Amino acid sequence: MTDTQRPAAVPVAPPKSRRGNPALRGLRVQPHSVSGWFANWRIAMVVVTQLVFYGVPWLQWDGRQAVLFDLGARKFYFGPLVLFPQDFIYLTGLLITCALALFLFTSVAGRLWCGYSCPQTVYTEMFLWIERAIEGDGPAQRRLSAQAWHARKIAIKGSKHAIWATLGLWTGFTFVGFFVPIQQLWAAIPSFEFGGEAFWILFYGFFTYYNAGWLREKICKFMCPYARFQSVMFDADTLIVTYDAARGEPRGIRKKGEDSGLGSCVDCGFCVAVCPTGIDIRKGLQIECISCGACIDACDQVMDRMEMPRGLIRYSTENVLTGKRPKGRWYTHLLRTRVIGYSAVLLAVVGAMVVSLALRDPFRVNVMREASVLSRPTADGRIENLYRIKVFNMDEHPRRYRLVAAGLPSLTVASTEGAVVTVPAISFHTLEVYVRVDPGAGAQRLARHRVPGDGA
Repeated sequence: MTDTQRPAAVPVAPPKSRRGNPALRGLRVQPHSVSGWFANWRIAMVVVTQLVFYGVPWLQWDGRQAVLFDLGARKFYFGPLVLFPQDFIYLTGLLITCALALFLFTSVAGRLWCGYSCPQTVYTEMFLWIERAIEGDGPAQRRLSAQAWHARKIAIKGSKHAIWATLGLWTGFTFVGFFVPIQQLWAAIPSFEFGGEAFWILFYGFFTYYNAGWLREKICKFMCPYARFQSVMFDADTLIVTYDAARGEPRGIRKKGEDSGLGSCVDCGFCVAVCPTGIDIRKGLQIECISCGACIDACDQVMDRMEMPRGLIRYSTENVLTGKRPKGRWYTHLLRTRVIGYSAVLLAVVGAMVVSLALRDPFRVNVMREASVLSRPTADGRIENLYRIKVFNMDEHPRRYRLVAAGLPSLTVASTEGAVVTVPAISFHTLEVYVRVDPGAGAQRLARHRVPGDGA
């Protein structure tokens, strides 16, 4: 390519004013509030995720908590579904499904999880709402922090931290309510008879308070590994938050309607002021960007005031910005090998889990050979083997079972509890079984049969 064919470099003017923004000077990030399309989406996601988190433990199903991970009893309740440790494969499938979904969404639209659904983002947003309601927006917070300590400042700061701590404790209480019946925990509040659960309520409550109230963006910038490996899932067709440098540069401050030969960016710094991680999106894609879209809402507001078209900062792809893909055909970036591959594997895993759960038999039996007794002769000259049998009933109703051994006329079964075993709902029963056979009968197979009739 000759020099005359090369596109001219886009000039980037140095910022003329930092507007006193602490994010630009490496201080604590206290983002301004912003309204707009993406801010409304973040609010909606906070409401939805927290309705699920705080509400699900209180739901009841057939007289018990609908969703409960009872580690002590080794039972895991999901509505009508009850899982035991033997069903660990479903947990593996769930984790694989979540991982594949994360890979798929990241490949399509970047860090949507981080910007809208990650617990760190959601709780930081909630804590920011509380902080702004008590202390005011970013500038007011910084003015208050710069003041000497006095009664009003102590009252304001104390109120904020008290509400933060209360929300953190309620979050810890709800989290523990997924592992211990939450109504049982609620009944223990007046007397504070929590037992070991108190530690986990306080631990998770402090964890929420400290992460969302103090660490905030530091979790995303320095501690979260997702930002570090996201690049392997990004490509030139991944939808990300981008700054249109070709349109915005050279940036500079000007009056509305003034033709100063500058780009559309007025260098107001509002996109940085609203960023929860304190980055400047005009410097390009950075690992700290969580794709929340706050800078898009901020820039659109400025463009509206300047009577310029929106979209200086927007969700777009590298190929669209460079002209390799046409604008407006947003769906073309979905038809990629990576996206199709992730989608196919995700559908296969989800389909396999659904089919497996639909065909799952609520009856299960574990037969364990008694290690201390291999085989022994009986008084009548027969050979006896001892087995320890654990019968699982994963149904919501009690069941009766009969264990029999078949294959030889001389084969008999004796049990310490009789021929028929009744197993309560969502439980298991262990019994000892003696299988006797005449000498020389050879190896035989145990068969299981369900007893028809009431409760079967």
